Amino acid sequence: MLITHRTIRLRKYEQQISIGFYEFEKLRPQRVLIDVDLALAPLDSFQADDVATTVNYDLLHKEIPKITHGRHFNLQETLCHEILAMCVQIPGVLEARVWVRKPDIYADCESVGYEARAAAQA
Repeated sequence: MLITHRTIRLRKYEQQISIGFYEFEKLRPQRVLIDVDLALAPLDSFQADDVATTVNYDLLHKEIPKITHGRHFNLQETLCHEILAMCVQIPGVLEARVWVRKPDIYADCESVGYEARAAAQA
């Protein structure tokens, strides 16, 4: 059996990030939610029940804070693109989608954010 579509998803990964271009935003970190979708290469058959045979999502959970902590982002776009660049470097990933958003900006909406997709380089 050919498994044609495989996706790993990370949802609402909450991080406190120094982000924003307004002066008041630079005073303290803001809550940011991060979603990641990783499109994986097709499989010709079932894999062994072993984490070594797939993309380990622990990598996302560990690497995103390395990108976000200890620095300031003026734009959500920059944050998103840096996470995206990390994702498409993961072996076995064909394409990645990253959505970052600030949930505490406006009282009358759930969040404001930015999404981008990129294909891994062959």
